[in-house]
Order: sequence, then structure tokens, then C-alpha cells
Amino acid sequence: MTPIEIALEEARAAALRGEVPVGAVVTDAAGRVLGRAGNRVEQDRDASAHAEILALRQAAAARGSPRLPGCTLTVTLEPCPMCAQAASFFRVKRVAFGAYDPKGGGVEHGARIYAAPSCHHVPEVVGGLRERECGDVLRAFFAGLRGAGAAGAGPREAEVNGAKAEGEGLGGGN
Repeated sequence: MTPIEIALEEARAAALRGEVPVGAVVTDAAGRVLGRAGNRVEQDRDASAHAEILALRQAAAARGSPRLPGCTLTVTLEPCPMCAQAASFFRVKRVAFGAYDPKGGGVEHGARIYAAPSCHHVPEVVGGLRERECGDVLRAFFAGLRGAGAAGAGPREAEVNGAKAEGEGLGGGN
């Protein structure tokens, strides 16, 4: 499996737990998986338990170091400002993501963390990996929430797993 496929698997598992479906994976230069996670904000009752943070922590533990040079963080959604800054602090070489997040993103949108003069480490950024598929997982989740009304039930498994990869790369839209 490719890193974005692993991240999508984690996102779908998060959705089935009732979490916002974002998945992340950290790989080393040889492509070995050092950490992988889906959001666990609700489960852990921890607003910082984003997929990226959890995967970065696992990778650092696996490496026995607080720094991850040569590693790539791959995530299904453009990282928020907190996660973008964490990737910088962990010194990852590359941040790759699927869907763009015009409202909450912190890389290409919003705070644009890596463009700030206070950012001491700027990773390479690649956006739009399987953008449509990553966005579809999120859209299915939120459509399921809207359909559940006050009951608050998460999406049905078929809605989350039924997303189709209709296009890759930039320009897929969200």
C-alpha cells in the first residue's frame, strides 16, 4: 500500500469510530511505516489528538528521537495550523496531503505556517494526492452527520467505504 492509501484506511477507520475522518502516516526515506493514526479527538477527549500528531509521536518513539529528518508525513487533509507546526518541530522532510482545506488548513490556506518568518524548518509540501477520494471520505462523513440529525450517529459504513477515487492530483475540488 502507498502512504496515501494507508492514510485513507486510517481515515475510514476514524469515521467508523465517530471521529472526523482524517488519517496520517509517517514513512522513513526507505518507505517504511514508522507511525500511522486516525483522529482520536473524541475517543481520547483530547483536542490535540489529531491524526498527524499521533502518527508523528509514534514515529518519534519508533526512531527514539524527537526529530524525524528524512521522513514524510502523509495525511488525507491539509494539516491545520497546529499539525503543520508540529511537522515543522519534528523536522520532517516532506508533508504530503490529499484534500485541500480552505477553512481550516494551515499550509496552503489560513495561517500558512511554512510561509511565516517564525517557522524555523520548512518541509517540502505536496498537496492534492488522491484529492477527490480524500475529500469524498470527509463529505460522506459530514453528510451522515447531517442525516442523523439530533441523534448524533456517525455515518453508515457504506457511506464511508463507498467513496470512489474519481481523480487524483490538483483540481479535483472539495
